Amino acid sequence: MDKSKAVSTKVPFIEENIKEEMQEMQETLMVYRAAIKEVSTKLDILDYEFKVRRQRNPIEYMKSRVKLPDSIMGKLRRKGLEESIESARKNLNDIAGIRVVCSFVSYIYEIADMLKKQDDITLIKEKDYIKNPKPNGYRSLHMVLEIPIFFSDHVEPVRIEVQIRTIAMDFWASLEHKLYYKSGEGNSIHIKNQLKECADIITETDMRMQSIQREVEKLN
Repeated sequence: MDKSKAVSTKVPFIEENIKEEMQEMQETLMVYRAAIKEVSTKLDILDYEFKVRRQRNPIEYMKSRVKLPDSIMGKLRRKGLEESIESARKNLNDIAGIRVVCSFVSYIYEIADMLKKQDDITLIKEKDYIKNPKPNGYRSLHMVLEIPIFFSDHVEPVRIEVQIRTIAMDFWASLEHKLYYKSGEGNSIHIKNQLKECADIITETDMRMQSIQREVEKLN
């Protein structure tokens, strides 16, 4: 009888812990979704300002996402870090992410500079894979930004990853990802070389389109 009573009192305790963890995860994801809304709004305003003052829209489109709990814990596991919400918030910079796709390369740096100049944004990390592409040909500008999120009873600094690239860079990255994972471990040097060659061709096209765009601006 004593043993059965011990078990019966233990089960509700475990269930209560699970409920608390689920609530903590929901609140954490809420914080990161709020960060996405905050930065997305800033980007929308900058794009609108360009439209009104310069008669052009630098941003073609944006995509955003918050990592799923399984993905968050999986990344912590691969890094050999403690698998907890506190550990995730401390160690991961890409729980929330926004991909900004621009028309031309010059717009990438204009948008990035305007974001970094805003008083409530702190640049944590920046990697320029446009000037220094990855060996496979991947190009994009990556920034980890920290922004304050104002809640009813406190202000919380939140990190969010922003990737800015051209339409051509985004096209290549999306297809490369699909092709790479479809072929899995069987990726041949031939396929990798072809993908790298395509990346180089796309980069040359981006530069030519940039040059044409500048000529058009001079004419106007």
